[in-house]
Amino acid sequence: MYKAILKAMSATGLVLCAFNAAASDAYPSKPIKWVVPFPPGGAMDAMARTLGEKLSASMKQPVVIENRPGAGGAIGSAIVAKSAPDGHTMMIVSIGHAVNPSIYPKLQYDATRDFEPVSLVGIVPNILVAHPSVKAGNVKELVALAKAQPGKITYASAGNGTTVHLAAELFNSMAGVDIMHVPYKGSAPAVTDLMGGQVDVMFDSLSSAKPYIESGKLKALAVTTTKRSSVFPNVPTVAEAGIPGYELSGWYAVFVPGKTPKPVVDRLNGELVKALKLPDVRARFALIGAEPVGSSPEELANTLKTETARWTKIVRERNIKAD
Repeated sequence: MYKAILKAMSATGLVLCAFNAAASDAYPSKPIKWVVPFPPGGAMDAMARTLGEKLSASMKQPVVIENRPGAGGAIGSAIVAKSAPDGHTMMIVSIGHAVNPSIYPKLQYDATRDFEPVSLVGIVPNILVAHPSVKAGNVKELVALAKAQPGKITYASAGNGTTVHLAAELFNSMAGVDIMHVPYKGSAPAVTDLMGGQVDVMFDSLSSAKPYIESGKLKALAVTTTKRSSVFPNVPTVAEAGIPGYELSGWYAVFVPGKTPKPVVDRLNGELVKALKLPDVRARFALIGAEPVGSSPEELANTLKTETARWTKIVRERNIKAD
């Protein structure tokens, strides 16, 4: 009996190995749909289009970008979760993928179980910027101003639960201040009002804020990552500038539907990591203030686990709600 069970298990294993090998050899067999769960024009869209070009060339199949915005990325993610697990549908997501489960109680997917991690692809720092009229030239002065005028200093965000919002709430929590939240429907209207002086500060993405800092319309106080940005090397990190331990990395990563065969995941991972090392890809990423990052699927899985736990705690503490 025992020998019969072992023989059956061995036969099943051989069948699975043969299936996986066949899946890998045949992949990709048709165009790949790359879902971007945000509108065109942002950093996420730029990364997908840049990498999609390279994948099309190396994998000999078109990579078609499909923007499916809404609900902080949850609409596009739900589409991918329900797609066939064959590697012909993929998505790029941001840190919001780790945040959405705690602010959207009725998601149509499980952010961990319904996806297979492929690779981290980039990091874009957020940068604390202020209207030139704000009487604070650095983080310590902003904290002092906020403590002297509790609830009077305002910050703009691109909407509840966005990275811009979370960066500011983390700042409030760690600095012990109460800078008041003014949410907008997207980064563009938020930046417009910031430049107009209707709000005081914002933790915008570096790629969005870059031209306004360079033109003098906004002043840069600090970046949110652990290291300074090569785009603005003279701008300190928030941790350096007075909030020890503060860190928020606006990461971007690629996932495919859950149960996609490992050989297919590994093939896609290898192509992405290879593309991220190309000089022209790195140059294009630099234009949007992004640092290319390639990782193993296992490293991405660990990142998602750690970030989900971290932001669940912050969301609860700060009572962050979805729009």
